[in-house]
Amino acid sequence: MKYFQSVGRLTMQKDELIQLHTFLLQLKTHLEEMVENNGGIEFTAYSRLDVTPYQVYKSKREHKLAVFTLSRGIATLLSHNNCPGLEKISNRLEQMSERFMTEKEKELVRI
Repeated sequence: MKYFQSVGRLTMQKDELIQLHTFLLQLKTHLEEMVENNGGIEFTAYSRLDVTPYQVYKSKREHKLAVFTLSRGIATLLSHNNCPGLEKISNRLEQMSERFMTEKEKELVRI
């Protein structure tokens, strides 16, 4: 218990983040097959980031941004398919992802 008190907040390691990124990408693919997805418009921002879990050379920050952006797309997709209440989660994930974006990434995602 002393370890947790001295460390404070625990942070995810890059390899764990990449595993989460991989899982979310698989979930996205599965959900797109199951529900109506408006041609994938929910994942446009994620696609524009051009960060996949297979690009292990990308920075931890880039993968973290991709995870938040992909999670937002999943929440948006589900909120459009009779899963009420996920709009708030989607909006919060958007705010969190913007914290990790550089100005260049913000422009890229908004185009």
